[in-house]
Amino acid sequence: MVMHEVKTETDKSMFLQIAIDIYRNDPNWIRPLDKDIEEVFDPAKNKFFKQGECTRWILKDVYGQMLGRVAAFVNKKYKNKGDDGPVGGIGFFECINRQDAANFMFDYCKKWLRERGMEAMDGPINFGERERWWGLQVEGFQPPLYCMNYNPPYYKQLMENYGFQPYFHQICFAMKVQSRPQDKFYQRHDEISKDPDFSARHIRKVELEKFAKDFTIVYNKAWAKHAGGKELEERVVQKMFKTMKPVMDEHLIWFAYYKEDPVAMWVNLPDLNQFFKHMGGKFGLFQKLYFLWLKKFGKCSRFLGLVFGVVPEFQGKGVDAYIIIEGAKVMQSTAKYEDYEMQWIGDFNPKMINIAESLGTTRSRKLTTYRYNFDREKEFKRHPMLG
Repeated sequence: MVMHEVKTETDKSMFLQIAIDIYRNDPNWIRPLDKDIEEVFDPAKNKFFKQGECTRWILKDVYGQMLGRVAAFVNKKYKNKGDDGPVGGIGFFECINRQDAANFMFDYCKKWLRERGMEAMDGPINFGERERWWGLQVEGFQPPLYCMNYNPPYYKQLMENYGFQPYFHQICFAMKVQSRPQDKFYQRHDEISKDPDFSARHIRKVELEKFAKDFTIVYNKAWAKHAGGKELEERVVQKMFKTMKPVMDEHLIWFAYYKEDPVAMWVNLPDLNQFFKHMGGKFGLFQKLYFLWLKKFGKCSRFLGLVFGVVPEFQGKGVDAYIIIEGAKVMQSTAKYEDYEMQWIGDFNPKMINIAESLGTTRSRKLTTYRYNFDREKEFKRHPMLG
């Protein structure tokens, strides 16, 4: 077997083709848009190249047949190191059901990462933010959400047989939109509603700059420490909101305020994979026009929870229930969607898991972020719990 580095346009096509071959008979697989994969490996479009390095390969046998693919990357600002020293990453792993093929790719990645000073590797993860391409699916095999990893069940054995151990589990939660939250949500909502200084409103596309600023404030207070201490800049959020604008549903993105200062946010988007599953991985002019037609005349029955956060000084005071009930009243009255599914919550975050479960959700799928320490004698430690 040999690892062939992806460099040419032909190589890039083969890298994508491997997934097509592996999932050819899997009715649940939704082919990701080619551009969403390729942008990860484009230094002009992926800012993480400014602070890291990434390479990808195709595994071939002696006859030139493709057996798998994988990418490895070093991100100098990746903070998940704990006591394990510098940690690299692997991702975009696909492989036929052969342990020797998987081992060959893992060994190759380990060597590449060791040469760059890494002492462990996490995978499968993204050379980018956590909301995309993060974790191995281990439970709940159903059509994936937009930019969510999906894989055959046997990948779990391939990784664990090699020696990867679960660093943390990623839990997704789902519920019917018309389901009634528990009474305690309404009780807490009613208590907050009596204070005229509190208000809640959904986003308006004509005021994107204002809401981008509000998002930045809440995120940096409530979530930056969960992302390794990295704060978001308002200009980055402005750009993100402009990119999201064509697919936003104003009734799905909510903010809560106290004396007009943002104190909580609940950000949701339609499940774009319900549209993109018809695109065959392409998103040229024809597919863009088709997407607009589907968006106007087609049906998207599910929306996704992306971000939920309350600033620390208002946590535990019922603001979470307040914003959820305010949003639910509108979402349920429009009757546009049938299902709601939250993007994953790490099992190291029991507070958020408790909120998700208290809504009356069920666990819809589970992914796992694995870690492999290069020093096999070192004690393995899982992701630290959040307080």
